[in-house]
Amino acid sequence: MIFTSPFPPVTIPAVPLTQYVFEHAARYPSRPALIDGPTGRTLTYGQLTDGVRRVAAGLAQRGFKAGDTLAIFSPNLPEYAIAFHAVASLGGINTTVNPLYTVEELAAQLRDSGASLLLTVPAFLDKSREAAALTGIKEIFVFGEGDGATPFSALLKSEGQPPAVTIDTRKDIVVLPYSSGTTGLPKGVMLTHYNLVANVCQAAAVEQLTEKDTLIGVLPFYHIYGMLLIMNVSLRQGATVVTMPRFDPEQFLQIIQDHKVTRMHLVPPILLFLAKHPLVEKFNLSSLQVLMSGAAPLSVALSDAAAARLNCVVKQAYGLTETSPATHITPDNRVKPGAAGPCVPNTECQIVDLETKQPVGADTRGEVWLRGPQVMLGYLNNPNATASMVDSNGWLHSGDIGYCDSDGYLYVVDRLKELIKYKGYQVAPAELEALLLTHPDISDAAVIPKPDVEAGEIPKAFVVVKPGASVTEAAIMDFVAAHVSPQKRVREIEFIDAIPKSASGKILRRILVDKERAKSA
Repeated sequence: MIFTSPFPPVTIPAVPLTQYVFEHAARYPSRPALIDGPTGRTLTYGQLTDGVRRVAAGLAQRGFKAGDTLAIFSPNLPEYAIAFHAVASLGGINTTVNPLYTVEELAAQLRDSGASLLLTVPAFLDKSREAAALTGIKEIFVFGEGDGATPFSALLKSEGQPPAVTIDTRKDIVVLPYSSGTTGLPKGVMLTHYNLVANVCQAAAVEQLTEKDTLIGVLPFYHIYGMLLIMNVSLRQGATVVTMPRFDPEQFLQIIQDHKVTRMHLVPPILLFLAKHPLVEKFNLSSLQVLMSGAAPLSVALSDAAAARLNCVVKQAYGLTETSPATHITPDNRVKPGAAGPCVPNTECQIVDLETKQPVGADTRGEVWLRGPQVMLGYLNNPNATASMVDSNGWLHSGDIGYCDSDGYLYVVDRLKELIKYKGYQVAPAELEALLLTHPDISDAAVIPKPDVEAGEIPKAFVVVKPGASVTEAAIMDFVAAHVSPQKRVREIEFIDAIPKSASGKILRRILVDKERAKSA
């Protein structure tokens, strides 16, 4: 059985992303587009579109051209959107990098993506210079000023028009975020102009977002959720986005109160904060109308608690980096707690039996398969991983286990894939296992997700110590923390005699997961 959208199909224009997002911006040049939450610094739509033109011209003058890649290694700032769309308008590729990355992680993405330029902030310049020295980066730009980097303001002073470029919207990549897919190490997800324009159209058909709305950009723009559903959908609709460089509880609440934020895109840990923390009572949050949760399942209890406390709609959405991201969004006026909603327009979903690989009907669990114009072009330089994720009929195998009810609402209940979702961030067990095996006292290791009330899941490592060696849990956790960004840190260690493996040597993580669940129960 194939589940489709209750909404009518949308027409997806064959135009480049930047042209589509700012199609109507000239009508309201003085309207605030992006506001820096901590300082109140504002970019109007007129300043935003002029900045995109100027930066595109400046990059072109430096030899940046269609098909080239610029890496953005920065927290959320209003100028993030200028840089992103300047690159996009030239037919270039944005590879967006987690601001928490270590030098090693940053260098790996720069190398794999083939980035030639790097844009960052002063606080990250030391890391950026180190990573650039290990890769093919020709020039570093910085928001502000810093030694060894070109100020972003120099690009904003560029005169003239950027060169005319021809963009093949279905083939030309506009953004290259990194995802672990269903397993393994992070891979570059090739998303085209058509993919992102399609998802902007699809999301806008379900979301009742207007130019009167004010949103908060607390979810990072480097992640496809924040990039598409906050930054691009909002700018297309003429709304205002107040950016935050990181989640600070009191500042977050102050911004909602001061800017009268109406809609928010969040993840379950922030919903938990809003539902439970006493600090919330000190602020007037009555402007809030709709909260959308994504990136990880939201429990019915937490959804109900947040909705009751804030007196607003709390709903869910579902998607993946590989689907640009949204495939399911709950309409504001028909929320089913615990459900991610029905398909967005032009999208198909089927639930497939894990053993027979045959589609099943309503209310029957299986793997979630997805098909639509938002499905990625593939993984960069990795045809094998692409083929294992998207089959010859165009169905993307999500690795998530769920079911659809008779209305087509999707409920995600488990995961086939091995990824750990820590506060909505992807953590690949294989990456941590490879790192653990470099420790001189460890002979074998396996990493699994452990349920956690606040984080959703935490990385837990099962470790086999070499004969005669003596090492503590704290020492191992410190070792890992020195090499990875905070969300990837191992939070718990259990020493065991042997890691369960198949005859071919593959780690049988399900055995360890079942053991952990039995212990928790």
